[in-house]
Amino acid sequence: MRGIGALLAAVAVLPAGAVAAQAAPRPPATLSVTGPVPAPGPAAGPEGELVPGVPPGPYQPWQIDTPDQMLAPRTYVPSAAEDAVEPRAAGRGTYALVEYVPLADAVSGVTCSSRTGPFQRQVERWLKLKADGKQSAADCLAIRAFQEKEKIKPATGFAGTVTWARMMLKSARKDPNAAGKCPVRTYRVACVDLDRQLTWVQKGEKVLFGPVPMRSGRIGHRTRPGWHTIYWRHKNHVSTIYHTPMPYSQFFDGGEAFHAVYGSLYTTVGSWGCVNLTLGDARTLWGVLKQNDRVYVWGHRPAP
Repeated sequence: MRGIGALLAAVAVLPAGAVAAQAAPRPPATLSVTGPVPAPGPAAGPEGELVPGVPPGPYQPWQIDTPDQMLAPRTYVPSAAEDAVEPRAAGRGTYALVEYVPLADAVSGVTCSSRTGPFQRQVERWLKLKADGKQSAADCLAIRAFQEKEKIKPATGFAGTVTWARMMLKSARKDPNAAGKCPVRTYRVACVDLDRQLTWVQKGEKVLFGPVPMRSGRIGHRTRPGWHTIYWRHKNHVSTIYHTPMPYSQFFDGGEAFHAVYGSLYTTVGSWGCVNLTLGDARTLWGVLKQNDRVYVWGHRPAP
């Protein structure tokens, strides 16, 4: 029961259901937000709320959202002095792999969950188990072994968002474009796979960057599919509406951009349309892409 008080305090900021949270209108443009905005709650289901499976620490702001701009920002040429400033570092543990689990599991501290996860069938299929979409004792042990190997916490065998996302990343590492869904061109193309929540850059058949995990737009604010172009890059961008940092921003469609976030990519609700990355990945991508490079987006963000 150690740390449960902190966990419950964190959960208290979550609303009761995901449908209302995802459909809720955005705050008016006059609203001023100076700190992280609490994320809407995860999808409700037979097991109730899903919450971070370990208590958030001072450097683990799990309840964070990304209030990205929906409208194109005002563009200008940053000064050399501005570009010389690097965005602040992320706190230790910011991008730790913490699974979202049922509240009852988190409170009781189960070692092997008997509950069916939102990605149960997909996880079973990836582990070559019987893909019936129902949790069994054998399923739990196999899922838990994978979680322990990948350092996903808590390793309770619950087939959640983080476990599924890690499987997608491992499957894609050797050849992210094996299915040929990102067009192969002689020039650089930043590929944004909404289905698997992965992004990479390729030139011809050579992968120049990635694949890396990402977080795309939520229901009602979908990252727009199709061809786009990097039209503005701003290393130290801050949302003009919400005053939220968007480090290493590379805008490709209106207010939609690749950029880093200071929080987990694996929240059960997506961004306001941008492609969110870890700080390290966003910094590396900054050195790979250039203005006028092409971006191709396809698929749909999976919902638990």
